[in-house]
Amino acid sequence: LTIQENADPDVCRDLQTFFERLVKEDPTLYRHTAEGPDDMPAHIRSALTNVQLSVPVTGGQVMLGTWQGIYLFEHRRQAHRRRVLMHLAGE
Repeated sequence: LTIQENADPDVCRDLQTFFERLVKEDPTLYRHTAEGPDDMPAHIRSALTNVQLSVPVTGGQVMLGTWQGIYLFEHRRQAHRRRVLMHLAGE
C-alpha cells in the first residue's frame, strides 16, 4: 500500500518498473524458491512498501490530496486471493 500521484497512469507503471529493476526475478539469487520465481522477489518488494495506511476521513470523504490515490501493489505474477481490511476509528 502506498499513497502516490494518481492523475498520471505512468506513475504506477514507473513504480512497478522500479520494483522490477531493484529486485530481480532470478531464482539463482534466492534460497526460497519453492513457490516459484516470483515469490521471494515479492517478499522483498513487499518489505519495501507499506502493509498499512492511516488516512483521515472527514465528513465521509477520504482526505487525500487533489492528485493522490491509494495504490495496492500485488508483487506476485500469479493470481492469489487477497483480502483488504479497513478499520475505521472516530467519534
